[in-house]
Amino acid sequence: MVQAPCLYPAIRNYVIMTARTTLVLKNVTMPDGRVTDISSGSGYVTHVGSSQPCDHTIDCTGLLVLPGAVDMHVHMRGGVQFEKEDWQTGSRSALAGGVTVVVDQPNTIPPVTSPGGLFDRVEDAKKHSLCNFAINSGVDALTSFEPMWQAGALAFGEIFFAPSSYGEAISEAVLRQAFERIASLGALATIHAEKIIPVPDQDLVSHDQVRSSEGEAEAVRDVNQCNKSRCRVHFCHLSSSASIEAASGSVEVTPHHLFLSQDSFDPSSALGKVNPPLRTEEKRRELWKRWNRIDVIASDHAPHTLDEKRAAFVDAPAGMPGVETMMPLLAAKVLKREISVASLIEKTSSTPANLLRIQKAGFDIGNRADFALYPKEPAKITGDTLHSKCGWTPFEGHRAVFPGRVIMGGEQVYFEGEFTKGSPEWLPGGGYRKTR
Repeated sequence: MVQAPCLYPAIRNYVIMTARTTLVLKNVTMPDGRVTDISSGSGYVTHVGSSQPCDHTIDCTGLLVLPGAVDMHVHMRGGVQFEKEDWQTGSRSALAGGVTVVVDQPNTIPPVTSPGGLFDRVEDAKKHSLCNFAINSGVDALTSFEPMWQAGALAFGEIFFAPSSYGEAISEAVLRQAFERIASLGALATIHAEKIIPVPDQDLVSHDQVRSSEGEAEAVRDVNQCNKSRCRVHFCHLSSSASIEAASGSVEVTPHHLFLSQDSFDPSSALGKVNPPLRTEEKRRELWKRWNRIDVIASDHAPHTLDEKRAAFVDAPAGMPGVETMMPLLAAKVLKREISVASLIEKTSSTPANLLRIQKAGFDIGNRADFALYPKEPAKITGDTLHSKCGWTPFEGHRAVFPGRVIMGGEQVYFEGEFTKGSPEWLPGGGYRKTR
């Protein structure tokens, strides 16, 4: 499947119009409640309505059918961090959770800050990823923005306005210059906005004080002030309603900030240690009240081994796995009628695709034929049944709805625990110039 934005519209339309139907999803309940058939071929939706002749059909009666999710914030590890996760295990987790596109962050070891480093990261993913993927460029004082854009970076960031795991903070002066260069390219800047105060960091309560929600909101306002060039800015993993209200740009929130609080763990347990920190139960509930202002839900999938997380709190790394549980947790909310199907699709599929300027998945002709089929039967999450190499989940015991089938590019790539190699694609950014 060729990435749709790389095709001239007339050529793409010709491909869609002449494509042979290879899969039909029958009796799909659309977000507006009507029931119809979805036909696909050559990786795209080719017809919506009475199904066309096809050898492979799937009856979706009684299922929740959602477009494949775009998780625009994951850390797939690999390299010297292979014991935490790698592209094969991370992409399996994605597909088993209904995610067909992942965007890998550049604070790897070594960081992705050169075209050569980006090329190596892409080649590793091409060899091992089972889902579609993209790679962001790191940003520091020495970043060469044009070469990274031409090498295929999808976006720039997450840019660290405060230090975090494997990410060094940059100054306001460097950030202002970065915004100017990124804006000139028409690219997207994604920001990790926090402020840190030097107090003892010994448990979940003090970790919240070190990286407070008030400091996060202040950092968001400072980032806004740095953006004199009107660069497109996306705020990663905001954890409080005050930060969301302060943001001038698109807003991302994680499932762990929506579903977990400090009360979810023993205060001394680093299993709940993450940046930004888990907040109080009151602030978690306030976050849900901002659902309509949230643009994107992304997992910030950042796995560490259990041995690492069981170290003394001050020494344990921050971060937790989440790409496989993101959609199932939210699908359970849909079944309970606490959020709408349409809003879930917007925040996990169509809006991320629009922000990243990649072809979206969905129910319209010309959309990517990526779908996840969810039975309407919640089950308990257990870490030993998930696919991340790290082997644990912060959502142990939560109720969720996992997809029984996942379709990517019109091909079934996951069915009841079994994976089939499909045709995963690298999705480069709009500045990509093939040089190799």
